[in-house]
Amino acid sequence: MSNIVRDSEVVEISGPPFFSFGEKVKAKRTIRNDGTYAGKEIGEVLAKKGEEGYVVSIGTFLQQFYIYGVEFMESGNRVGMKRKELDPAVARDEISELPLPGGTAV
Repeated sequence: MSNIVRDSEVVEISGPPFFSFGEKVKAKRTIRNDGTYAGKEIGEVLAKKGEEGYVVSIGTFLQQFYIYGVEFMESGNRVGMKRKELDPAVARDEISELPLPGGTAV
């Protein structure tokens, strides 16, 4: 019926996204253009392993996975990545509460 190969049987979108808008993340591995990134050659490096960036969008793919649009600071590329390709740049237990405008914490 379809030639789509799924990475796993887990339907990630049945729960909330793991990462939030604006969260600082880092690439678990080097990401290369597979031909879907316009303006770059196939195989060209889009983000290096350990490169940090910020989540700027959250979408879905195949009604199964969240895709996080990550703006990488060093390369300047915005790349769509799955949860398994990213790590938080700051450990979750180290994240302090964000201050609200006016200096009040939440």
